Amino acid sequence: MMKTLMFTICALFTFDSANAQMNPWEPSLGHTQLSIWPAAAPDAQPIVKPEETKIEKDRLVAGRPWVQVRDVSQPTMTVYSPKGKNTGIAMVVFPGGGYEILAIDLEGTEVCDWLTSKGITCVLLKYRVPAPKSAPNWGAYPQSPIALEDAQRTVGLVRFHAVQWHIDPYKIGVLGFSAGGHLVAAMGAYFKQRLYKAVDAADEESCRPDFGIALYPGHLWIDHHKFELNPNVPVTQQTPPMFLLQAEDDSEDNVNDSLVYYIALKNAGIPVEMHLYAQGGHGFGLRRTEFPITGWPQLVETWLSTIGMISK
Repeated sequence: MMKTLMFTICALFTFDSANAQMNPWEPSLGHTQLSIWPAAAPDAQPIVKPEETKIEKDRLVAGRPWVQVRDVSQPTMTVYSPKGKNTGIAMVVFPGGGYEILAIDLEGTEVCDWLTSKGITCVLLKYRVPAPKSAPNWGAYPQSPIALEDAQRTVGLVRFHAVQWHIDPYKIGVLGFSAGGHLVAAMGAYFKQRLYKAVDAADEESCRPDFGIALYPGHLWIDHHKFELNPNVPVTQQTPPMFLLQAEDDSEDNVNDSLVYYIALKNAGIPVEMHLYAQGGHGFGLRRTEFPITGWPQLVETWLSTIGMISK
């Protein structure tokens, strides 16, 4: 008993005294990270700092800390298989973080826990951040191609492994938060051609998602003088169906990001469902609060049924 108590105390002391830092991020037991590139990633940047994982204890979400990952230079994906019934659906999840960090649990692993409980395969993408700070909106495409390259590659890999992972190749979607929501929109625009040269058979597969879910997305409204969609994320007749979620008390930029994207989708005749709530702020992920907006997972489940991904 005394040994167990001392071990627990030491573990807690170590966790706190190191400013709650771990290096690098690893998934929980039973899950394995897979490199998405067989060799060097395209457009690789010089490694200035090693990857760092930190527990954010100052900015709590729903009263709890969250995990952020910085300086990712080696992108990976982690596959979370469904628990119980398998619907055949897969979602590639893009955590947010302004293209500077990744909120890897708040907008990543916690989402995978929800998806797998609903019979959906979750593929968590740890994409490269940050990109070079050489232009406005420096993390977003086209100022930097690296996150979008990682996303394109991952969707192609999921489709390539569909049979092996018990996935329907026509039911592969993308889900992202904040900057990850921008990445969802970018994937809905750039899928006819990779941003990089094909490296293997997985790149022969389509990287077009069958649907997209963008939660409080960013970088979609860039002209404060015109209420127009960022032209670098165009909507076309081939853009997949989209689900959008936004809180009005988020920043003005983020509210307009969602609104201009919704209008562009609607004008193009793309099936789109948007939910705009009065309160909720930004960066709440899947965590329940007193605000109704945090019931959004049930809305997504219903929407998947309406677009034919889940049988009614």
